[in-house]
Amino acid sequence: MLDNEAPPATNRNAYQEDIIRILVATDNHIGYLERDPIRGQDSINTFKEILQLAVKHDVDMILLGGDLFHENRPSRDCLYQVMALLREYTLGDKPVQLELLSDPDDGRAEGYSFPAVNYEDPNLNVAIPVFSIHGNHDDPQGAGSQGALCALDVLSVSGLINYMGKFDLPLSSASNPNPIESDSGISIRPVLLCKGQTRLGLYGVGNVKDARMHFELRSNRVRMYMPSDKEDWFNILVVHQNRVPHPPTPAVPEGLFDDCIDLVVWGHEHDCRIVPEPVAGRPYHITQPGSSVATSLGEGEGLEKHVALLQIHNKEFELKPLPLRTVRPFMLGDISLAEAAEEEGFDVSDQIAVQKFLRARVNALIDQANQLWDERNAHAVEEGEEELPRMLPLVRLKVDTTNVPAMSNPIRFGQEFTGRIANPRDVLSFHRSKARSAASRTATSADQPELSIDDPDLTTSEKLAKVRVQTLVQEYLAAQELQVLGEAGMNEAIRMFVEKDDGWAIQTHVSNALRALMKGVQENGEVDEEELDDVLVKLKEQHNQEYLEKARMGKTGKGKGKENASAPADSDADSMLMDVDGGEEDGSDFDEPVPPPKKKKAAPAKKAAPAKKGRGKKAVSSESEEVIELDEDDEDDAPPKITKKTNRAAILSQPAKKAPAKKTTTTTKGKASSSGQGTLSFAPSGRSSTRTAATRARGKMANVVEVDSD
Repeated sequence: MLDNEAPPATNRNAYQEDIIRILVATDNHIGYLERDPIRGQDSINTFKEILQLAVKHDVDMILLGGDLFHENRPSRDCLYQVMALLREYTLGDKPVQLELLSDPDDGRAEGYSFPAVNYEDPNLNVAIPVFSIHGNHDDPQGAGSQGALCALDVLSVSGLINYMGKFDLPLSSASNPNPIESDSGISIRPVLLCKGQTRLGLYGVGNVKDARMHFELRSNRVRMYMPSDKEDWFNILVVHQNRVPHPPTPAVPEGLFDDCIDLVVWGHEHDCRIVPEPVAGRPYHITQPGSSVATSLGEGEGLEKHVALLQIHNKEFELKPLPLRTVRPFMLGDISLAEAAEEEGFDVSDQIAVQKFLRARVNALIDQANQLWDERNAHAVEEGEEELPRMLPLVRLKVDTTNVPAMSNPIRFGQEFTGRIANPRDVLSFHRSKARSAASRTATSADQPELSIDDPDLTTSEKLAKVRVQTLVQEYLAAQELQVLGEAGMNEAIRMFVEKDDGWAIQTHVSNALRALMKGVQENGEVDEEELDDVLVKLKEQHNQEYLEKARMGKTGKGKGKENASAPADSDADSMLMDVDGGEEDGSDFDEPVPPPKKKKAAPAKKAAPAKKGRGKKAVSSESEEVIELDEDDEDDAPPKITKKTNRAAILSQPAKKAPAKKTTTTTKGKASSSGQGTLSFAPSGRSSTRTAATRARGKMANVVEVDSD
């Protein structure tokens, strides 16, 4: 197949027992606007249609390209409906025609006996196996005894889907002068399947920060484990990255993947480009199914939504787009009010005339959307499908209000179309093409910094559409002239707190940053008060520069043990980073005030048992494959461990002269585990954040609180 040719339809006359049939979909975003009375069930209804298409076309498997859920923590109702649908349409008596040739325990849940691939489990009756990677919306987060988890992990251990593309990105110590040479980059192990004479290799890569993925690809640090006869296999790579730049987020180049790949299924981009496109100078094609539900009212969402029926025979494939009928029609219009006033002959200062004109344009878009629905419905009926009732359309009219003195309330305007469109509150979008002049810019202050959404030429709806938490935080922190905390690390910590619901992100970053500054000051010896401010500024700039350098290389995650104690920790160095609890600096969730010791000599406090930690576990590949070192993180998102504190209740119950002095104890790190294992496992959790109540209860019976080291 030449680079500039579309894949030919060569599977029509092939033997059916050799054809692998796959239904491909990406970006389902189940749970989007689930509380909206009109659009709340759109995503789940379309997902149900996708599963029904899989049953109708008798596919061998379903392949999902990430963002199955819209939220990192989907609601109970959302999980309930997804699990019910998967059980309804993917379990049954139909025999699975795909033979698993790779290790069924590769990716198995640590500590459990059931295999990673659900149809290999004798206790489950799977009819259509579902394989999926995670996206940027439902990526693994948190830290615990099982590492970072996401909703797909729940579906995986329940036997409803096969979760692939999840791996722990290696991180190197901050003290290592050559961190690039110390880790092995991204390692991808395939799921090897076979049907008749056709052999298929599935390579999944869950969402990684685009800067990190770009760095790994350009550095040739993405290792793909392939069979020795890889030329005889049809290899599919499933990714979930930016295909085009979305400032300030970069994109992943299309031409940096391995030449042994035959087809790349690209998730994350919502515009439907499902017909396979060749890549210049590369032997593979890229298909981009797009989202199955509109999560924004942009131009890309206006294209008709599809999923793909992929048929593979040996090294050739055929892809057939299948339109989704349960997706609301979306019409987008764009007008300039000043130009329209000249053409139509009305005054832009006359609000009644302007609203009359806009009302006519919106009505025209509604008529176009209804006509489009009727045409698609009639075409489906001709092909033997049942007729669906008309759905309320999505309509967005972008209005250029340049040189227009004032505009009416867009929400009040949209109320006139309640019952006719699905989005009456945001049917209008006002914007101005004229850039703000430099004369209108005022000096910024720390209390009221000049933010990008403070443009007076922007309307309220434009400001709401433009607002991004990360951008606002970055602009606000830049105007504060922070003296101790670095802007980059604080920005990332706030982003994790807001977007990923990580309640410890800010506290962890502040604690690590302060500890790093204190260590830096101590290394400088005795410092005069006059020189202290200069030393703090230098240390802050040094740590901020180190953080930015790590972020540039995609290594802003937590380091290893004490060597990285001086580096500010980033709770989301990578969306695929699996945090592992450490036992060295974790303790009670809350710092309690410590009573000052008396002048008398204090009795020695008990020493806590050393917290053992496992590091450097190995995952040994089958037969002759090489051994991969999988580093584990020693720090987590919990607050730093505090020293032991004497129980205050016991102190108060004793005479003052007998009160023991406070004495701190520290835990020591155990030796790294040297055991080699066939699957990725994690060290036991050393955090005691969930045992705060129990620790305080035990403190009533003892004078010294022991640190729980698990």
